[in-house]
Amino acid sequence: MKKKISIVTPTLNERENIENFISQVREEMEKLEFEYEHIIIDNCSNDGTVEILRNIVKSDPKVKVILNSRNFGSVRSPFYGLLQCTGDAAILINADFQDPIDLIPKYIDKWNEGKDIVLNEKLKSDENKFVFLVRKLFYNFISKISEVGLKKNITGSGIYDKKVIERFKTLNDPYPYLRGLIFELGYKIDTIKFNQPVRKKGKTKHNFFSMYDIAMLGIVKHSKLPLRLMTMFGFLLSMISLGVGLFYFFYKIFFWNTFSAGVAPLVIGLFLLGAVQIFLIGLLGEYIGVILLHSRNLPLVEEKERLNFD
Repeated sequence: MKKKISIVTPTLNERENIENFISQVREEMEKLEFEYEHIIIDNCSNDGTVEILRNIVKSDPKVKVILNSRNFGSVRSPFYGLLQCTGDAAILINADFQDPIDLIPKYIDKWNEGKDIVLNEKLKSDENKFVFLVRKLFYNFISKISEVGLKKNITGSGIYDKKVIERFKTLNDPYPYLRGLIFELGYKIDTIKFNQPVRKKGKTKHNFFSMYDIAMLGIVKHSKLPLRLMTMFGFLLSMISLGVGLFYFFYKIFFWNTFSAGVAPLVIGLFLLGAVQIFLIGLLGEYIGVILLHSRNLPLVEEKERLNFD
């Protein structure tokens, strides 16, 4: 009996890419001796992507579509798509062609060798140099502060064995950081190094706020170091403040008539302490926000419609 591969593609306004992308995936899978299904999970596109998908499923029974009721973001939607897979393994791949389709057989080869998960690892990227540098610095930072050994420059795209998907289904995490979660669970993970091309058509849906959201999610979910640094930093500042206070106290006693502290030290000190407090409160708020998400017990995604699943 042939093994089955599930392919999961999250989309948001990919009208210019989606038809060609599905066609190229079909061509690649037909070269391989596997059954397959291609699950497209759409994050409420409004550019005509949904209409194209409706036409495709009429003629291709292997393409299945989940239409989300709203945009649930680039973290929850792909993860939810993985949970819907029925194959012996699932491949997560984006529709913008930045994950090369010709990597699919390489994923499968490594999976057949016994790897539980095989991920893309970017050596370099043809995207904006500044954006790539920022991403690289973030990956270096989070790998150093994380309590588990996270891989640098991985995209989350790759192949996941069925047992990994089944484990995902048992988790009650409404906002999973996939790139960190898989290392926490301790599976056998390998990578395929590649040079990432630019997006083929259309515009990226990531902006500063979405990237910041993902970055903070990775930090607060996989490291307690910032919280501990807050405690240590607060203790250090209190010691410095105590030292400065004692210095001024004794200096004033010995030079009562000539010493004048002035306004400048007070203003500088107040602004410094205020800035530090606001930053630390904001960081603490990120942790509280994650706790709130979990306590509300909301679903990963709310579906509006399914196409071709029957």
